[in-house]
Amino acid sequence: MNASSKNDVHFSPESFVVASFTRGVHDNFAKLLEKHGLLAFCALGTRRGTQGVSEQHTRLKPVFGLLNYAAAKCLPSFQAESFRFRLFPLFDRWVRSLLRPGQHLITTFAVANSAIKWSKEHGGVTFIDAGNSHPRLFWELLTEEQKKWGSPYPPVARFYNQRCLETIALSDYVFAQSPFVRDSFLDQGWDPRRVLLYFLPANLDWFRPTDAERPESRPLTLLNTGGLSLRKGTPYLLEAFRLILKKEPRAILRLSQLVRDDAKEVVRRYAGLPIDWSPYFNLQFEDQRQRYVERFQTSDLFVFPTIEEGFPIVVKEALACGLPVITTRNSGASDVIQPGINGELIPIRNPEAIAEAVLRWWPKIREGKRLQNLQQTRDLMSFETFDKTIVNHLAALGTLPGR
Repeated sequence: MNASSKNDVHFSPESFVVASFTRGVHDNFAKLLEKHGLLAFCALGTRRGTQGVSEQHTRLKPVFGLLNYAAAKCLPSFQAESFRFRLFPLFDRWVRSLLRPGQHLITTFAVANSAIKWSKEHGGVTFIDAGNSHPRLFWELLTEEQKKWGSPYPPVARFYNQRCLETIALSDYVFAQSPFVRDSFLDQGWDPRRVLLYFLPANLDWFRPTDAERPESRPLTLLNTGGLSLRKGTPYLLEAFRLILKKEPRAILRLSQLVRDDAKEVVRRYAGLPIDWSPYFNLQFEDQRQRYVERFQTSDLFVFPTIEEGFPIVVKEALACGLPVITTRNSGASDVIQPGINGELIPIRNPEAIAEAVLRWWPKIREGKRLQNLQQTRDLMSFETFDKTIVNHLAALGTLPGR
């Protein structure tokens, strides 16, 4: 699709397909398209569909989810992830068999390359939801990180990275989840008219500030949710915490027990730190979701020194709960984090900067100060803002029904 021909595009009722190997951020696209009468179907490699999308507009292939689950239980993390990537061509073939001429496709990196090609050849327009930076920058940043820590693993399976490059070579447009992602594509020569910026919504019904006052007796409590890995900046987080303990010996760091293979040795080096470990929480179960949200509501600062990210949902969840966030510009949060107002932006690979930022916020936290402009931040991360942004992008590319 040449950007100059964008006004020739016509998005008719039920003309969009969303294809996602697992449920996740792409659920929002399916719900939005269903709401506006644009969704033909959402194809998932799972046994459950997306809440807010009708059975009529859902196609499921649970065998992929079953195989993915078995690999995650039986294999080390890197091997399990690589096995999942090897399933993508099979999922791709299934999605392609479901497509009909004239249907437009929204998918993500590596998942449905032949389906993208088929859609374009049969009159469709294709979109990639880019949750990470351009694959070349992704590979460059994380290869450097793996070498720095002597990891025997590549950033991801080379097979996957190659499929990612093929995905973007085939696709018409990119939905970029943050300015960091957008700029990574522009730096690779992409036409700005083909890179569509948006902010992924958080579930504001689940994630909200607590009404309770902060207990004066609570020590400085830092939180980092999700998996631990070299990509997420785990070595710098742990070293920063060691530095913080010199000033605040009662401080606590809350982490998840999900540790990728490339970070296990680093975590072992810091085994003596006072870490409050949590299990994996499945947010589909209310009791686990409540415990997960409480981790945010009873912490003081969210620290996420990632090396590369699109705009991680955990940062949005923290902000939605009223937690200041200390993160890097490579997290994609640079347009949302206002230094001194709702967090701090720090350089990558800099534990000293992390520690300084935490200790700079600690007096404000002790005094019980709440985030400024919280409602404005929550509005930015709402489904309503996401809906308006995506609809405006589609309207600018073609003709939407009723517009």
